[in-house]
Amino acid sequence: MAEKEQPDIYRVLFHNDGQIYEVYVQEVSHSFLSGFIRLEGFIFGETTQVVIDPSEEKLRGEFEGVKHVDIPFHHILRISSVQKRGTPKITKSDSSSASPIPFSVPAEKS
Repeated sequence: MAEKEQPDIYRVLFHNDGQIYEVYVQEVSHSFLSGFIRLEGFIFGETTQVVIDPSEEKLRGEFEGVKHVDIPFHHILRISSVQKRGTPKITKSDSSSASPIPFSVPAEKS
């Protein structure tokens, strides 16, 4: 019997307000906004009465029910295709280990 192929799950790490967000989504694509990456289908663990990871709960509150979000490409640290969802989390950014790509918009010539 052929093994049933599971849909892709993407782990995305990006900078947001001095922190690194690690989220799991079902779809990653180019945004119609130039220079942005679109994340859709946020995946979270089962909701229970016991809060195990407060950062996952913060992410759930921020992204649950969101259809899609567009992240500037220079805030993206890594996009990985994974077999299983891990735990979404927020960590403090350590500029020595990760920093966004420097980016500037060229001025328009008149």
